[in-house]
Formats: sequence, C-alpha cells, structure tokens
Amino acid sequence: MVTLAELPAAALAAARQAVKQFARIAQDEEDAVIDGLAATAILLCESFCRQVLIQRAAEETIAAAPTWTALAARPVRLIGSVEGVPAEGAPFPMPVPDYGIDIAGDGGGWVRVTRPGAAGRIRVRYEAGMAPGWEQLPAPVAQGVVRLALHLFVHREDGAAAAVPPAAVAALWRPWQRQRLA
Repeated sequence: MVTLAELPAAALAAARQAVKQFARIAQDEEDAVIDGLAATAILLCESFCRQVLIQRAAEETIAAAPTWTALAARPVRLIGSVEGVPAEGAPFPMPVPDYGIDIAGDGGGWVRVTRPGAAGRIRVRYEAGMAPGWEQLPAPVAQGVVRLALHLFVHREDGAAAAVPPAAVAALWRPWQRQRLA
C-alpha cells in the first residue's frame, strides 16, 4: 500500500484561485469550502487518471522480492531510499549492492532485492507526480479539476446532482488516463 504526502498548500491555493477566477467569485467567504472541493477534485482526477498530479512524497512497503516489482504511485520522479523491514526488529538501510531500482520512460518505478538479508519486506521512499506545482499541470487536466470543483461547489446542497460530474471533465482527463491490464 502506498502512502502519499498531503497536497502542497501552494497547489491548493492556486487551484482555489483558478476556480474562483473561472466562476468570477471575488469574495473570500467561501475559500475554505472551495479549498476542500478543489482537493477532492484533484484526488478524483488522480483516481481517474491513475497518476499523481502534483509532485509529492510517497512511501510504500512491499515484499523483498528478487523480481522487479512496480511501485504503485506514478509517474515516479525519483527514488530516494530503500529500507529493509525485518519480521522483528527495527528497519535498516539496505546496502546499495543488495537492491536495484529503475524508473522507466513511462514514469513507472521499479524495485527488486537481490540480497534481502533479514528483510522480508522493504520500505521505499520516493517522489511521484506529473508536475511540480499547479501551474505546470497540462491545461486540460487543470481545467477538468477546476470544472469538477466548481460543479461540486454549485451542487454542494444537492448530493444527487453532485454525484454526476460533467461529461466534459472526463473528456478533458481521458488522454492522461493510464490503462490497467487485468
């Protein structure tokens, strides 16, 4: 299971401003609501696209296997550390010759353990994300987030209407959707 760091405050602030600008909202009374809806829209986009949007830290614990194992979050920007996690005792830094790491051209991160020692599992810390900040996101992705956040804002009192997002959102995100083979 992968654990992602929280969305950066600067990215949420930029998303809020984009929603307010698109909706021509000048007052600040609804900022907290818009922040929450923008965060929800970003996370829904990540789920739809199967990619992390804004670059942030990730931590994942997986089996210490000699075969290449894919990291769950993508696109991977860097792999920072690999720790051995024994059944009993404290985690320990894996010696570099005892594991291999790779970042594929499509953003997939891979890791394998050639000599696990006492480690039955490994903890991998890495960075994943399409863009370092809101401003660097592809325009259609950001526009879909803005439209979904605004849709949720307008229909916040009507759960049934909010549950059906605009078709334009999926159309904007579809080119960035990663497909999974079953």
